[in-house]
Amino acid sequence: MKRIAEPASALRGRIGHAIFSRVAGPDGPDNRARIHGTPGPRWFAPESPVRRVHGDASMFIGGLSALLLQSLHPLAMAAVSAHSGFRGDPWGRLQRTSTFLAVTTYGTADSAQRAVDRVRAVHATVRGTAPDGREYRASDPHLLCWVHVAEVDMFLRAHQRYGARPLDDAGCDGYVAGMARIATALGVPDPPVNRAQLAERLAAYRDELHATPDALATTRFLLLDPPVPLLARLPYGVLAANAVSLLPPWASRELRVPRMPAEGLCVRPLGTAVTAGIRWALAPTRPAA
Repeated sequence: MKRIAEPASALRGRIGHAIFSRVAGPDGPDNRARIHGTPGPRWFAPESPVRRVHGDASMFIGGLSALLLQSLHPLAMAAVSAHSGFRGDPWGRLQRTSTFLAVTTYGTADSAQRAVDRVRAVHATVRGTAPDGREYRASDPHLLCWVHVAEVDMFLRAHQRYGARPLDDAGCDGYVAGMARIATALGVPDPPVNRAQLAERLAAYRDELHATPDALATTRFLLLDPPVPLLARLPYGVLAANAVSLLPPWASRELRVPRMPAEGLCVRPLGTAVTAGIRWALAPTRPAA
């Protein structure tokens, strides 16, 4: 039995390291040790809904869905296209985003505030003119709110469908309320604090949303030409198909992404299986007895 368990543990370690290094970057192990090991008060308690959602592998699907949905605001997409280096350095952008989420979710309150301050400083420098002639500012509270509500909605939807421990109704509202703390710190006025408010806020943006050429190009990049190794293309394709399945039907139509027929019979079970595999690979390993 021990001979069987050891190779499985080694395989899990190799896969987990490959995934973690892609998402967290070369400084990931040091950042993780500092984030979790530094004593002090935190913004979120260990059993908070925010920690439960952000600590689950369903975030891989939710994060991809959030990027697709966020791209439908022309001004937000213009800012990302002109300033983020999304296509030139997609892994760097992912690693910076994942580190920000880790620090604000698990780090000390002081570290979380410093991370927010750094993001706000960057936002203050990001401004320009969209292809349609409108000016944009990354610090614009209206744009910040759109990015926030799209992210929260997709993260929560992914967790409720693919998470190991879906939240109850109170937990879902608690997640929205918890994320409002980060949004407020980033400069979002009056963010939604429960699911009903979240749905209302999302609906209020509907008339502003449509797919620009940049949004369509980003969608093709994320779904058809992702920067992943050949061996990872199949599981990534499963994640991508499930990310699309989370989108509202109007959003997938805007992005010209076909929906798979009978998603509940094929796409979702595969998504659940791949998410479970990622969860297994990233689970902490126990030292050998």
